[in-house]
Amino acid sequence: MASFISHTSIDCGNAYELSEWWKPVLGYVDVPGDPNEPGHEECMIIDPAGAGPQVLFLEVPEAKERKNRLHFDLRPRERTRDEEVAWAVEHGATQVADLRGEHGPGTGWVVLADPEGNEFCILRSEGEIAAARVQGSI
Repeated sequence: MASFISHTSIDCGNAYELSEWWKPVLGYVDVPGDPNEPGHEECMIIDPAGAGPQVLFLEVPEAKERKNRLHFDLRPRERTRDEEVAWAVEHGATQVADLRGEHGPGTGWVVLADPEGNEFCILRSEGEIAAARVQGSI
């Protein structure tokens, strides 16, 4: 019998602050009836539509030291990749690497880091991919 992923856990220095930072990035909310509050050492956020995976932030004593071995690849729901990157940077993300155009014009992604240094990527939106297919560039 196989297992399934219950949720993704992210080690961090401040579970509440990081969960609050990620909520608008993912469009997530606190678990109904179990709000995250300052001082909580474990903070879960969920997709309000129930479509996405749950994310649990866990406080740990050690700081992040290296590149993540596991990370989120995010696809914008409403904005383009570049608009989403600009918004995330305004929201406090740091750009780590720009791989736009990595596989030709209109392709690629951008690697960002959250306020605690956890990397994540922003990919092109589904609309951008569909437009590239129509134009024959993928």
